[in-house]
Amino acid sequence: MEKQDLNLEKERNNLVQFIWQERKPIIIITSVSFVVAVIVSLLITPLYLSTAIVFPAASSNVSFSEQRNVKAAAMDFGEEEQAEQLVQILQSSRIRDKIVNKYKLLDHYEISKDDVNKNYKLNKAYNGNFSFTRTRFGSIQIDVLDEDPELAAKMANEIVDLIDTVKNEMIKERTIPAFEVNKRKMAQLVQQKDLILFQLDSLNNLGVVSNDIRSNLFQALVDANNAAEKAEIKERIAINTKLGSLYDALEHTRNELIIKIEEFRVSYEQAESDANAAFNHKFVVEKAVVADRKEKPKRMIIVLVATIGGLIFSIFFLLIRQRIQELKLKA
Repeated sequence: MEKQDLNLEKERNNLVQFIWQERKPIIIITSVSFVVAVIVSLLITPLYLSTAIVFPAASSNVSFSEQRNVKAAAMDFGEEEQAEQLVQILQSSRIRDKIVNKYKLLDHYEISKDDVNKNYKLNKAYNGNFSFTRTRFGSIQIDVLDEDPELAAKMANEIVDLIDTVKNEMIKERTIPAFEVNKRKMAQLVQQKDLILFQLDSLNNLGVVSNDIRSNLFQALVDANNAAEKAEIKERIAINTKLGSLYDALEHTRNELIIKIEEFRVSYEQAESDANAAFNHKFVVEKAVVADRKEKPKRMIIVLVATIGGLIFSIFFLLIRQRIQELKLKA
């Protein structure tokens, strides 16, 4: 154990002695690293950060049913599921493409439109400057980096506004076809009802009456005062005997259709609301503001890391060089 400690102490002394002997090249390499790091850090374009924070809404529609969305009122904040959905929407190409087109990011990031890798470079630049993260409080943090602080704030706030636009577009892709189906079904039911009402009116014009009135015709025949009146009542009894069952069937169908239409109206009104309404899907906690100081680069950290890296590199380089020279002498 003591022998190992002595060897370790010897190696340590040898390293210190070596560093002292090679102090000049070490200082030169470290100094060069320091100067290069300072120059590079000064050449890096500073980036400014703008941040917006939003909460997802729990409900995205107006409910016409007592059983629908009982737990998700329009005033409630969304939970983890809604937050994850919102992050996915923010990361989607729907929002990215709108931002890229509106703010001409191809030109802004100096990417040639003729470049065969323009989409790759654009996505890389976009993903490096735009980030969307869910906080531990359940909110969504939208961060935008740009060399222009005003542009960074504008793009962050534009993304906040696009949440409703894009999500409503996605919802309408499903709700509009659903409403069209409900609309056709409602029109079909109303058309059937109108057809039956027309048939009932036609039978009424022929003298056919409902079942409760029909039963009084025989008493009217008994109470008739003259032959002409009796003949008229007999004619009405004959037509009701012939077409009465048809009238009753049409009347029964009409009543069922009226009930069916009223029951279907809730579904129809819900589909109409979902298809035509533009909802707000988020609560804005904090809007992005223009940054008054840069976020990147951290020049002090760059210089410090580069200087320490240069120092370590110079020591290892000189050690390896010395070892190579020793091996050559032995050979």
